[in-house]
Amino acid sequence: MTETPADEYPEATPYIQQAVDEHGEDWVLEHYYEQLYPLGQVMAMPEKDELPFYDEDEHETMTEEERVEMYQIWAQYRENRRTGTKPGE
Repeated sequence: MTETPADEYPEATPYIQQAVDEHGEDWVLEHYYEQLYPLGQVMAMPEKDELPFYDEDEHETMTEEERVEMYQIWAQYRENRRTGTKPGE
């Protein structure tokens, strides 16, 4: 028997389903790394290409290096906001 994403990621499934219900599958796929994937810090999250409505012919994923770079940039942005500094100061 094949496991579904809901079986493999029972904690994450309600969050993903809520986002689909509120915004639709296309929105979830477009905003996955920004809005949902960071929940992986507190629970197991599926990769974007594991979502049942993901179509590799229509959608793209980010590499691990691209995700790391994006999250590092966000962390620097938050730090700049916290300290009131501008980049390079």
